[in-house]
Amino acid sequence: MYRPAAFRQDDLATLHAQIHACGLALLSSAGEQGLQASHLPLLLAHDEGEFGTLYGHFARANPHWRDLASGAEALVVFSGADAYVHPGWYPSKAEHGKAVPTWNYIAVHAWGQTEVFDEPERLLQLVSRLSERHEQGRAQPWAVSEAPREYIDSMLRAIVGFALPIRRIEGKWKLGQNRSAADQASVRAGLAASASPRDHALVAHLHTAD
Repeated sequence: MYRPAAFRQDDLATLHAQIHACGLALLSSAGEQGLQASHLPLLLAHDEGEFGTLYGHFARANPHWRDLASGAEALVVFSGADAYVHPGWYPSKAEHGKAVPTWNYIAVHAWGQTEVFDEPERLLQLVSRLSERHEQGRAQPWAVSEAPREYIDSMLRAIVGFALPIRRIEGKWKLGQNRSAADQASVRAGLAASASPRDHALVAHLHTAD
């Protein structure tokens, strides 16, 4: 990932927090079947390995996992908040007109090789943990144990799990850190005044550009 110095994010705790905040990741790899990409919800075990370990599962019918089982390296992308930046928000534009649109965003990339598994009890533990994570906060959270065991067993036979120890991890927080304080403040105000919830999601991160 291209990371100018102003936008680099190397703090592991911050990178892990963004991984936790990302509901759906993009896992890509190149193998015998060419370039492949799958959109997957993942779990992070932050204390396993140097940079943490990611856990998830594929549909068994998805051929992507076979390349990973053969040793192909995977790149996992965790996208965060992002927003278009209107050049008219920059006070400097009124001074000299030297302003163009840009896009501010947060992203984490993680690389590693996967261990594929299909042991029923290990898969059951994985899907139970995934469900618990995404059911948190609901008035009546659903649990895997609510479904008939024979049905769950049939669903487990239809998936393949994997563990991906992170070998390398990079973060990019492109939040206008290379702009003047006045330009940063004006962009923050412009995004806050937007009608788009997407723009508002980025505002919460803009203090990191101060």
